[in-house]
This record gives sequence, structure tokens and C-alpha cells, in this order.
Amino acid sequence: MQLFRKNYEIAGKTLTVETGRMAKQANGAVFITYGGTSLLVTATASKDVREGTGFFPLTVDFIEKMYASGKIPGGFFKREAKPSTQATLNARLIDRAIRPLFPDGFRNAVQVIVTVLSYDENADPGSLGIFGASAALSISDIPFHGPIAGAKVGIIEDEIVVNPTEQQNLNSKLDLDVAGSESSIVMIEAGANEISENEIMEAVYTGHETIKELIEIQKELVAATGKEKKEFELDVLPEEFLKKVEADYGEEIRRAANVQGKLERQEAIDAISEKALEKYLEADGEVVFEENEKHYKTALDTVFKQSVRDAILYNHHRADGRSLDDIRPITCEIDILPRVHGSALFTRGETQSLGTVTLGTGSDEQIIDTLAEEYKKNYYLHYNFPPFSVGETGFMRGPGRRELGHGALAERALYAVMPEEGTFPYTIRVVSEILESNGSSSMATVCSGTLALMAAGVPIKKPVAGIANGLIIKDDDFVVLTDIMGLEDHLGDMDFKVTGTKDGITAMQMDIKIEGITREIMDIALEKAKAARLFILDKITAVIPKPRTELSEYAPRIETMKVDPDKIGGIIGSGGKTIKNIIEESGAQVNIDDDGTVSVSAPDKSSIDIAMEMISNIVNDPEVNHIYEGEVYRIEPFGAFVKFMGGAKDGLVHISQMHKAHINNVTDMVNIGDKVKVKFLGFDRGKVRLSMKGVEGNPEPKKTGKPDDRKHSGSRNDHRDNRRNRDNHSHRH
Repeated sequence: MQLFRKNYEIAGKTLTVETGRMAKQANGAVFITYGGTSLLVTATASKDVREGTGFFPLTVDFIEKMYASGKIPGGFFKREAKPSTQATLNARLIDRAIRPLFPDGFRNAVQVIVTVLSYDENADPGSLGIFGASAALSISDIPFHGPIAGAKVGIIEDEIVVNPTEQQNLNSKLDLDVAGSESSIVMIEAGANEISENEIMEAVYTGHETIKELIEIQKELVAATGKEKKEFELDVLPEEFLKKVEADYGEEIRRAANVQGKLERQEAIDAISEKALEKYLEADGEVVFEENEKHYKTALDTVFKQSVRDAILYNHHRADGRSLDDIRPITCEIDILPRVHGSALFTRGETQSLGTVTLGTGSDEQIIDTLAEEYKKNYYLHYNFPPFSVGETGFMRGPGRRELGHGALAERALYAVMPEEGTFPYTIRVVSEILESNGSSSMATVCSGTLALMAAGVPIKKPVAGIANGLIIKDDDFVVLTDIMGLEDHLGDMDFKVTGTKDGITAMQMDIKIEGITREIMDIALEKAKAARLFILDKITAVIPKPRTELSEYAPRIETMKVDPDKIGGIIGSGGKTIKNIIEESGAQVNIDDDGTVSVSAPDKSSIDIAMEMISNIVNDPEVNHIYEGEVYRIEPFGAFVKFMGGAKDGLVHISQMHKAHINNVTDMVNIGDKVKVKFLGFDRGKVRLSMKGVEGNPEPKKTGKPDDRKHSGSRNDHRDNRRNRDNHSHRH
């Protein structure tokens, strides 16, 4: 293979593109470095068609090598195991961008592997992976209608920035991934802090300018090293089968396509298919029919698809009878589950999400360990899609790519309205159980999540709602649909999801099945999404207008206090002895952050109060002349040592400070274990001075010294003082 290596300047960083040195047995391979991030991206295709597959078998794997950021993997085996959630989301991002660009009917398995070999947090490997996948496919002999590229875009201090640094991202009100061809946009993924439709459009098309530069680089790469594209067998329906099915069953299929109800409509279509296949079997005979069966099935599906699309495009008639912008009936319910901290049921047509909120403590935060620096999340959302939600059977396994992707989108949508850090001390887990699905269950998740959060008393800033819009396009004609159902998603050309508050967008995701859409289509889709979002928000706020002020009685109680970080060690104690004692005595849980934030949680207020007082006693100094409860723990001839402030502090009560009367022996006043009240006098050379003298509630002495003894004692002292004075006088002379 011819070696190619060249440097380019893209958005203020150097991009190095190389091919011909690594992975030369793949159909196409590129090694790219941007900033300090290096990726090896390979594209490989099987030589044979995967038989019996009615879809394009594309696999995208995103592999994070922990050595890329100088880390050793955890766990017993100390090697990379299953992909992280972020790696899975990056794989989905790349898959969604490149999938529409393969030829219709292409059935050879294609695998794109993106391996992160070096990681720089200021150079995002996700959007770079889109460029790498397109470059590897473009120079390979695999048919691919590229090139395309991706860019990350932020808005920092009202300025649009392409490929922002990690530090810039912290202050960005937009986190946008956009992919596009030279002339159109093919994929969008975004999280935002209530930005306007105009702002997000400007960001998308600013990113598109950088995408055009990256496409020019790929053109140069292909011209220098590109292979000739192979001829692959395409699974294309012969025209005669389509005409036959249209003539025999076209009208019946069109009537069935308009049956109300997802399951009922499917039953009607299945009945026609069964009848048609029986007829064609009888007409063809078994041998011929076995060869033609897949064509008949494809033709039946194609006639059905064309019937639905043409009805929408030319007659503005949708299968369930709605107009283009009608939203299906919506119901919102809260407090569905009696013992859950917050719950809600959101139903839109035949899509239903049960949202729940669980409030936890600092120990429930999720630890995220990927290529980036490890961090913790105190808010996360999980999405579950059981097979019964679509009337099917299936294995109940852990979350797959779809569940992770939908959950991440909904999590992003609600993130913008979560309480500011430090204002709500709970860890928040939102879970969406999809109970029915007929279109856009991720947007139903956003709505049920909003309802459940407000029902739980989480002080979110504003309610959030979401909607999915679709597109039917043919030649120069197109229509944009509001609130698409599953059929329109499956047979349409776009799935455009937008979430937000009444004041702006919080998340957006766009996937298409064609090679790109225009700015005009995006403008229309965004405006329709805004109108639908406001409509749904009215439905939500009619049920619960704002978050409750009280938490569920079953939620843990948490209070926080701020302490000097230098005093954290005193709270923990040697070997954790002190904090264990606090937990045992109070019955509360205690979590301490490095910045000195102490969170105390318990089912009841009294346990929290005990723990908070114990911690306060450890970190706070006593007040002069303030009286404290104490316990005698040691006795000496000259006084008693007393623990006070819950045992966190101790000091000496000198025998002379025990009573107004003279005390001969300390034990005449107190014994070990006695409860006493002490006044804090201050510090003497760092030692605590205490007094019991004149403090009400203390015991009276068993014995006191005799008046003569006191006088005699005083006389001796006077004689000593006089002798000392005489000695000093003599020394001076």
C-alpha cells in the first residue's frame, strides 16, 4: 500500500492523517492524530452476502485502550473488558452518521473498528471517529456514498467555538456533535442549557464549515491512496414482483394501512400477507415459490411502505387519521407507586413510560472511570425497554446499545434543569420503564422523568418536555410530521427529537435514512417541535405546576455542613475510629467531600441532629464563658479532667476551680464517671482550662477545708512571699 502522511490545521489544532503503515490487511485503514488524541480506524467487509438478512449488517466498535490515558484497567484481570457507556455512545454516534451512506440492498457485513490509542481530553475522540470511519471507508474498496465528517461545537460566552477544549466545555451552554456531507447534515446529537432554535441552527452550520474542510482532506486522501470500489451483489427487488403485488393487493394494503391501532393494523397487514403468499405458492408450485418467496415478502412490504408514504406526502393523511401536526392524546399521572420517592405515568397515544425517582446519599453517586479523569455523578437516568412493551417475547438481559443511547439522551435533556451543585444534597436516580411503545419512548421518558422529579420534591428549575418529528421526502416534495408513531419512524426518512423548557432547548438528536437534509427542513422541524413541546408542557404543569416543597416520607433526610478541610482528619479519626463512633451512636450515615462538605443522612431528624452535634463539637472550638455538659474521666490530686462537647474536647478543672469553698481532695467533689457542668475559661499554653465554680447544677462537696487551715495555709504563703522579696532585695544590692 502507498504510504500517505500529511498535517493539516483544523480549528486551531494539528490534524495528522496517515495510511499505508498500519493495519494493511483491512479493506481500509487510517491512523489519525488530533492534538494528543490518536485513533486507528479500520473498515472491513465480508466477501459474501449474509443470507436471510433484511437489513444492512453494519457493526461499529469503539475500543478504548486504557493505556491511551496512562491508566491500568481495574478488576481482577487488569485488562479491558466490555466497552464503557461512553464508548458505546461513541460507537452509536459513528454508526448513525455513516449508516445512511451505503447502497440500498447492500447485504455484505461491514465492520468499522475505532481504537483509541492515545487520549487527549481536549480532542474529542467521538467526532474524530466519524472522520476516521468515513476516511477508512472512502479509501477502501467498500461501496460508500461519502465522504462525511463530524465536529464538536460549543457556545462559550455567546461565541460559537468548534472543537472546544475541556476547560471551555465546562462553561459551554451547548455540547453539540454534528456530522455532515459536503452539502447537507446527516446526524445531530446535542445537550444544551435552554438555547434558542436560532442559536442551535447557527452552531450546526458553523460546525458544518469545519466539516467541509475535513471532507476536502478526505478527497485528497482518496485521490492519493483510494482503492477502486468492488462490485458487490445488491439485494434489489425485481420490478415484476412489485407490479404483481400492487395489481393483486394494492387496494387491500392501502385500506389496512389506515386501520386504527398499532396491533390491529399489524394484524390486518399480516392477514393480507398470509393470503397473498398462499395464493403465490399455489400458482408457482413449491420449487419456484421457494426461490421467489423473499421477493413476494419484500414486494408486500414495499407496497405497504409506499402506500403510507404517498398518503402522507400527497394527501396529508396519516395512518391513524391525524393531521400533520396533531399530537396523540396525552395523560399525565403522578404518585403511581406508594413507597417510591417519586413516580409518574406518562402516556402519549400507544407509548407509555413509568418514571420513578430515588433519592440517595453521597455513597450512591456513580463513579465514572473511562479514559478521562475519574469523576462522580450525583444524577443519572436509566432507561429499560422490556419486550412486552411492543407485544413480543424476548430475553431479559442487561441494557444494550439502544437502551444506553435512549437513556443518555433523556439524561441530557433533564440535566440542564437539575438543582445547582450544593443546593440539594441528594444523589438522584431516575428510571424509565417503557410499558408500551409506538414511537419515541425516549421523549416519553423525558416527560415521565419531569413529572416524577417534581412529585419527588426535587427542586428542578423548570419542567422539560420532548417530542419526535419525522420526515417524508420524495424528489422535491417533503412534509415534516409532528409526534411520529413507530410506523412513521420505520417508513419515514428522519427521526428528529427535541427536548426543552418553555424557554429553550435542552437536548436534540437527529437521525436520517437519506444522504442528508437541508437547512429549510431543519428550520421547519425545529419550529414544529417548539410548538409541540409547549403544548406538552401545558399538560404536565396542569397536573403538577412546580416541584413539591416536601420530600416523600420514605426518602432519606440529609443535612449538610461546611467544615475546614484541615479538620476532616479529626472527624474521621485514627483508622476511622471517630467517624465509626459517630455513625454507631447516631444511627446516621456520614459522607465527607474533600472540599469540607459533610453530608449526614438518616431516616429521622433526631439521628441527624445527634450526628451533626457530634461533628460540630469536633470541628468547632468552645466559646469562652459558655457552659457545657461534661463527664469526669480522670482524677489527679490537683484536679479533674473532664470530657465535654460530646466527648470531642477535654480539659482540666483545677481543684481551686471546683467550688467557691476550699476543696481538700478532688474526690470530695467528683469521681470518675460523674456528669458535671463546666465553664470554658480559655486556653493556657494550648491546654483547655475549665471551671465548675459557681456553675448551677453541680454537686456540693462532701468535705471542705477548715477556716483555720485556710488561714494557716495563707500565712505560710505570706511568709514565703516576704522571704522571697527580702532575697531579691539583697541580691540587687
